[in-house]
Amino acid sequence: MDGTRDILVRARPVPGDPLAAGLAREAEVGMLAVEPQTRRRMRVNGRSRPAGVGLAVHTEQVYSNCPKYVQVRRLAPDGSAHAGPARPAQALTSEQMTWIAAADTCFVATYAAGHGADVSHRGGNPGFIRVLDRRRLVWPDYIGNSMYMTLGNLELDPACGLLFVDWAHGHTLQLTGRARVDWDPHRAATMPGAQRLVEFTVDRVVQIDHASPLRWTFVEYFRHNPPATQRRNLVHEPVDEPLLPSSPSPAGPGGPR
Repeated sequence: MDGTRDILVRARPVPGDPLAAGLAREAEVGMLAVEPQTRRRMRVNGRSRPAGVGLAVHTEQVYSNCPKYVQVRRLAPDGSAHAGPARPAQALTSEQMTWIAAADTCFVATYAAGHGADVSHRGGNPGFIRVLDRRRLVWPDYIGNSMYMTLGNLELDPACGLLFVDWAHGHTLQLTGRARVDWDPHRAATMPGAQRLVEFTVDRVVQIDHASPLRWTFVEYFRHNPPATQRRNLVHEPVDEPLLPSSPSPAGPGGPR
């Protein structure tokens, strides 16, 4: 820390990371500090600028989140410090679809003009994210902290980014695209524990092997994770029609955040 509102981050995105160009200049940022071994997490939103080998972030919002849906992991010995080349694509491969369908954690980035950037954690039992086809995902929005930061931003701007981490090997899978919230309780009832559903359409995929030198060992799932409906291979059969027809939102202009 530098002063009471500034954070110094001694790291930069690896070459090929979609964030690298954006963080080469001053930018609005959303960050999430997670301690998997204790389930502690802290949300930090503000503005960043390059500073030496890292970033200086002037904070505008800082608050802790509850431990809901965070899986316990412990640090393992570091792995390779050399990131592989970025592998961009317009759609998911079969291996990436399986990765996502078996994931118990992802991170969701959103932005709304005048409100700034934000990143949130989403977790559940493997299979809580349904992979519909190479360009479509849907996940349940469980009961959370009722601040509606992610959902409110999506009501104002559907642009969205997802990050999946291979905790054992340090690989990252970054998706950019558009997300839409379905507030219909009848459709939410098709996924256990869901208050509503979020459908995501992929525009771009970037996989970077060994993007992080950190390695983590799985310990246990959050004990109150809702059950996830799974098929044998976790990947759902492709469907041609939209999963989520349009439905009215309770959010008006400048809706919930």
